[in-house]
Amino acid sequence: MVTTLDDTKRNAIAVKLASLKALQQLVIENEQSLLTQGLDAEIADRIRNFINDDEKNLGILETVIGQYGIQAEPKQNVTQFIEKARELFKGSELSLYEKVSQHELLKHQVVMSGLIVHKAAQKVGADVLLAIGPLNTINFENRAHQEQLKGILEILGVRELTGQDADQGIWARVQDALAAVSGVVGSAVTQNSDKKDLNIQDVIRLDHNKVNTLFTELLQSNDPQKIQEYFGQIYKDLSAHAEAEEEVVYPRVRPFYGQDNTQELFDEQAEMKQVLDQIKGISPSSSEFKDRVRQLMEAVGDHIRQEESTMFAAIRNNLSSDESEQLATEFKAAKTRIQEKLGVVSESNV
Repeated sequence: MVTTLDDTKRNAIAVKLASLKALQQLVIENEQSLLTQGLDAEIADRIRNFINDDEKNLGILETVIGQYGIQAEPKQNVTQFIEKARELFKGSELSLYEKVSQHELLKHQVVMSGLIVHKAAQKVGADVLLAIGPLNTINFENRAHQEQLKGILEILGVRELTGQDADQGIWARVQDALAAVSGVVGSAVTQNSDKKDLNIQDVIRLDHNKVNTLFTELLQSNDPQKIQEYFGQIYKDLSAHAEAEEEVVYPRVRPFYGQDNTQELFDEQAEMKQVLDQIKGISPSSSEFKDRVRQLMEAVGDHIRQEESTMFAAIRNNLSSDESEQLATEFKAAKTRIQEKLGVVSESNV
């Protein structure tokens, strides 16, 4: 009988993502604190730009965690580190140069954590790699921040030692370093957008892509244990996605998408939930199991095509960008709460 996914590698990545989110929040706190330290206009403007980027990236990270489908708590040692770092940064023991130096190291830690998650995902499964894909934007944008922080450190360090400004040319060298990073990753270095968050179409489409990948992985596998794990994740992902849509999205779109169209989506998901529960009672080693999964995949595919064509078009035509982004925020929050209710919270001691 298929129950739930129990995969230590996936749980470990979930804990790493939770730790990464906690560190990203600390990054924002530090930068807000730096703005109160009497910085000159050039440095203050760069810090403000960091905050704008980092707040966007926190939203993307929350999307990644929700799409990944396993809620977790940060590791205890990460939580302890954050508390100590917060106290040290708010205190008077460190000079401004030393605070920025510690912040640059924190940025490095966030970058490395993000890169490790990406590399680990390549070893675990295509669905995991797809789920954490947006993390690349955060990784490379933080790398760009690091290059600018090095320039800030050079200016502050010279001032601290001599009371004078460093020679000109620092920002030109920083710009050269940023260009080198941009040459590697292209537009991924910065989001280049006024968007505060992904919109509801982006978030729903990410979920659709992930479940399609899980279906493919399941049907290609001949290992009953892996088949059980893949179906367990499909069950959790579809259940949380459907409930969040029914709670947040469908009531919002009904006035302009139409009662009949919206009710059709409700009905399709009700049928999908029934089929999911029926498949749970079938042995993953039986031929009937994959046959029923194929039927489910086709039904889900029809549902996805309706949402991504007519419902998405109705959203574009009737909601502003801000409204669509706010709906995405509400959808993500609902899905996180539902995932926790469904019992997919990973232990922080993994």
